Amino acid sequence: MPTIEEVARRAGVGIATVSRTLHNSPRVRAETAERVRRVMEELGYRPNTHAQSLVSGRSRLFGLVVSDITNPFFPEVVKVFQDLALQNGYDVLVASTNYDAGRMAQSVGRMIGRKVDGVAIMTSEIDRKLIDQLSSLDVPLVFLDVGKVGKGLSNVKVDYAHGITEAVDHLLSLGHRHIAFIAGPPDLTSARMRRATFLRCLSRHCISDGMVEEGNHKVDGGLSAIARLLARPDPPTAVLASNDLTAIGALSGIRQAGLRVPDDISVVGFDDIGMARFTEPPLTTVRLARDELARLACKALLDSMGGRQKGCELHMTTSLLIRQSTARVREAMASAAP
Repeated sequence: MPTIEEVARRAGVGIATVSRTLHNSPRVRAETAERVRRVMEELGYRPNTHAQSLVSGRSRLFGLVVSDITNPFFPEVVKVFQDLALQNGYDVLVASTNYDAGRMAQSVGRMIGRKVDGVAIMTSEIDRKLIDQLSSLDVPLVFLDVGKVGKGLSNVKVDYAHGITEAVDHLLSLGHRHIAFIAGPPDLTSARMRRATFLRCLSRHCISDGMVEEGNHKVDGGLSAIARLLARPDPPTAVLASNDLTAIGALSGIRQAGLRVPDDISVVGFDDIGMARFTEPPLTTVRLARDELARLACKALLDSMGGRQKGCELHMTTSLLIRQSTARVREAMASAAP
């Protein structure tokens, strides 16, 4: 295997310059870095990351924790986060909690044990005690909607309320007054925020009979929740779901009941996962940009590692995308609703 000394000799630079090039240091001129990378490619040089970690005391590893890797929302978060980390010389350890706070604690504990240089926790089912424990460690962290900003601690705050409010206002503009909400896991901070905003929106319009059924942010949860809603003596004319997988389950349940979307009932999701455009009919949903979320989280860790910031609060918004799963309420249905 070629060594770093051979790369330096062939490129006509010092070993330190090769090392800085490997770590994308701004101290290396662009043309020099390009020459060094070309030589590494020609020689087939691969850095000894274990040796580098021993020398630097850093693992060149980031941890990334998500709720459910089977949810199409999260693979894009993982991909964009990993791409940006790799560009900056970091590998990524990924863990999926399945919305379990205990599993969350185990995952983060194992990552800390692997001496990761930072952890992005892109899920909000996290115990407050664990937040306090993690905050006391000398490891840069990025939380999603939980935790306090401090030294090495950043927080990505998502404006769920904006998208939920747009969704409710959209349904109201179509004449719907009997609107149901399929909530997410109650332990999930983001799910509680969406539910609370929904009820607040209805209250603002003097609608007090908003129906809420609990789901699990998965297709089967949406399927069972819509079955309970349709079995009521006063079924809703529109349903807002806490995420797109829940909405997709609702679409299936509505079809199984012999009803049509949006003719008989309108459906709105949340997240705008890739398949939302290809459901039948295409799903009206609230967009939460996964690529932006991943970039904000990874950049916060990189900035903390570089000493450019001590921690910050980052903000994201959400917005409604109107497709074909919502329509004006039919007069017969409107008169039947309370």
